[in-house]
Amino acid sequence: MAQDLKRQFVHRVQRFVVNPLGRKLPVTMLETTGRKSGQPRHTAVGGKEIDNQFWMVSEHGEHSDYVRNIKANPAVRVRIRGQWRNGTAHLLPDDDVQARLRKLPRLNSSVVRVMASDMLTIRVDLD
Repeated sequence: MAQDLKRQFVHRVQRFVVNPLGRKLPVTMLETTGRKSGQPRHTAVGGKEIDNQFWMVSEHGEHSDYVRNIKANPAVRVRIRGQWRNGTAHLLPDDDVQARLRKLPRLNSSVVRVMASDMLTIRVDLD
């Protein structure tokens, strides 16, 4: 129950504060295709490009709308340093999330750990 309340609170903050700001600021954004609407959906994300792959960790795993969108259609775009890049997203439930977070930007990883209810590693193979 507490995890559900935490997830709902974080979801609202991200939806109504973080994502609208992220669309206007030069932060890393993930574009998925809405599984119901078919429309582009933009989510501010943190992560790191390593060897033509973008790695990130979802705070709420399969409870995140963008993860549900990836499951329906793994073709995504990632805005990195102001440039949009096409890619294919892969959900990696067997990845060691804590070890992965140690390889990603420290500030974002700290926020993910605090806000998380059910973490999931995502790798985007960039074109």
